[in-house]
Amino acid sequence: QVQLVESGGGLVQAGDSLTLSCVDSARAGKTYATGWFRQAPGKEREFVAGISWNCETQYYADSVKGRITISCDNAKKTVNLQMNGLKPEDTAVYYCAATHAGYAGSPHAGHYDNWGQGTQVTVSS
Repeated sequence: QVQLVESGGGLVQAGDSLTLSCVDSARAGKTYATGWFRQAPGKEREFVAGISWNCETQYYADSVKGRITISCDNAKKTVNLQMNGLKPEDTAVYYCAATHAGYAGSPHAGHYDNWGQGTQVTVSS
């Protein structure tokens, strides 16, 4: 059974940095890709970043380019999201999700088959 577990969320101040981690017990092989999404209260879930099965190709939403870096370590089956220069509008529940390699970097939540429970990130002004 696929299981994704996020960690690293918390309460930070504007301008701070935070690294989220996702342990994906099923991450393996060339058929796999992972994405990070976020959902703020009253808003739809939105794509933040994605990464290919071999960790070599990264994808970013325009709203976070230059501030967020996605990386992965397949030996540890983890996908990390390094966030810098956090803003109050980054406040949301952050989710990692698994998809087929053909959908790597897809911004559409419907392309992702399995999701973690999410981790809350709150940025105070």
